[in-house]
Amino acid sequence: MTILSRFKTPLLALALVSAGPLLSGCSTSEATGRTFFNGGLTPAQEQKLGASEHVKIVKEFGGTYDEDPALAKYITSLGNFLAKTSETPDQKFTFTLLDSPVVNAFALPGGYVYTTRGLLALANDEAEVAGVIAHEIGHVTAKHSAERYGSTMTANILAAGVGILTGSGQAAQAVGTAGAVAVQSFSRDQEFEADLLGVRYLSRGGFDPNGMGDFLSQLQASSRLDAEIAGDPGRADQFNIMQTHPRTADRIQRAIQQAGTKTVKNPIIGRDVYLKKIDGMLYGDNPSQGYIRGQKFSHPELKLTFTAPSGFRLINSKTKVAAVGPDDSLIIFDGAKGNVSGSLRNYLTNVWAEKINLNGVEKITVNGMEAVTGSTQINTRNGKKDFRLIAIRYAGGKVYRFTFITNPGQTNRFSEDFRRTTYSFKKLSNAEAAKLKPYRIKIHTVRSGETLNSLARKMPFADFKLERLLVLNGLHKNSQLVRGQKIKLVTE
Repeated sequence: MTILSRFKTPLLALALVSAGPLLSGCSTSEATGRTFFNGGLTPAQEQKLGASEHVKIVKEFGGTYDEDPALAKYITSLGNFLAKTSETPDQKFTFTLLDSPVVNAFALPGGYVYTTRGLLALANDEAEVAGVIAHEIGHVTAKHSAERYGSTMTANILAAGVGILTGSGQAAQAVGTAGAVAVQSFSRDQEFEADLLGVRYLSRGGFDPNGMGDFLSQLQASSRLDAEIAGDPGRADQFNIMQTHPRTADRIQRAIQQAGTKTVKNPIIGRDVYLKKIDGMLYGDNPSQGYIRGQKFSHPELKLTFTAPSGFRLINSKTKVAAVGPDDSLIIFDGAKGNVSGSLRNYLTNVWAEKINLNGVEKITVNGMEAVTGSTQINTRNGKKDFRLIAIRYAGGKVYRFTFITNPGQTNRFSEDFRRTTYSFKKLSNAEAAKLKPYRIKIHTVRSGETLNSLARKMPFADFKLERLLVLNGLHKNSQLVRGQKIKLVTE
C-alpha cells in the first residue's frame, strides 16, 4: 500500500459515512406495498423537487401548449379523474401538456405528469390517452421516480468518493436532478408495475384497459415509419418514448390478466369525443421554432432558410437544428450567443473556436452575407472527427453558424453536399415568411368514393404520404374506409 492510497481510502470512507443519513432513507409505496431506497426524500421534499424541475422541463420541451387552453384543461381533467382512482386519491398531481411534436410522456417525483401534443396527435381515442396517463400515474404512486432519484443520488455519492480517490473533479459532479431522472430508463419490472397499476386505474375509471396496448402498437408503428423515413430501419426505437419505456403489447396483456380487475361493461373508448378535442391542433414544429419541410428548414420569425443534403434527417430543437447523415456525418445549425461585434474572423478563431487551432481560415460570401470558415480535426469520445466551422453575419451583430462533422475518411465525400447546404442559407423576405404556415390536425369525415390513396394525396408531405396517413390513424393498407368514418389528416 502506497502512502497516497493510505490517505485516500479514509477519505472515501468519510464520504460514505457522511452520506449515511441519505443512504438510509427508505420509503414504502401505498400502491404496491414495496419498500425501497429513495435518498431520504419525504413527500414534501418530493413535491419541492418536482416543482423545482418543472420549470426546467417546460423550458426544455418548448413550453406548454397554450394555443388551445381547452385541450390542456381536458388533459388535466382526465388526469385528475384517473388519479382519484389510485391508492392515494388525496395526493396532488400536476398534469402538463407540452408544446412538443415529439411523442413522449413521463413523470417526476411529487406528482408531475407530462404529455406532449405529439403524443396526442398519434392517439386515436380517449382510452388510449387515458392509458398513457394512467401508466404515468402508476409510476408516481409506485414512487418509481423517487426510487430512481435515490439510486442516482447513491451513484453520485459513490462518484464523489471515486473523485476523491482519483483526484477527478468531473467524477464528483452531481448529475442527479429530477430532470435527469425524467429521461432515464425505467426497469422492465418498474414498467410492468406501472402497467399493472395503470390497468387498475383505467378499470376503476370505466375505461377500456386495452387502450394502453392499442397506443403502444401505434407508437411502435410510428417508430418504424420514422426509422424508415430516416433511412435507418434498425434504429426504430432510438429517438422516442420506447427508449425510456421498454414495454411490449404482450406484457401489457399480461398486466391486464394479472391485475385481476373486473371486466368493465361498456367501457369508455371515447373516439368521437377525443377527435373533436384535437381537431385543429398544431402538428409538427411550432412557428416559433421554425419548420422542417422535407430537406428544408425555414424559420418565419427569424426570416431564414437552408436546405440539408439528401439522405440527411433534419431534427429541430429549441436551440439548434441538427441534420443526421450516413456514416456518422452530422450538421449542426445554431445562432451565436448574443451580438457579435468586430471582426467575424476574430469571433471564429478566438471566441467560437477558442483554444482550437483552425486550418485554412478564409472569408467567403454567402448570398450577399459576410462569412468566414475554417477546419480542424478533434479527438472526440467517438474517435477522430473532421470539423468544418462556418460563421455567417446575418445582419448587424446577429451571427448564425454551421458545424459540419465527418469521419476523416468521409470528409471529401460530403464536401460538395456541405458546400451546397452552406450556400443554400439565405434571408427570407416578409412575403416569403408570411407564406409559411404550420401543419395542423384536421378531422375529416369520409365521403362516398374516397379511398386511403385519395386521402393520402391531401397530406402536405413530400414523401411517405400513404404510410403517414396509415400510422396516424392506426390503419393498414388493406383497411376499408366507410362513409361517415372520421379520420385524422394533416393540413396546412
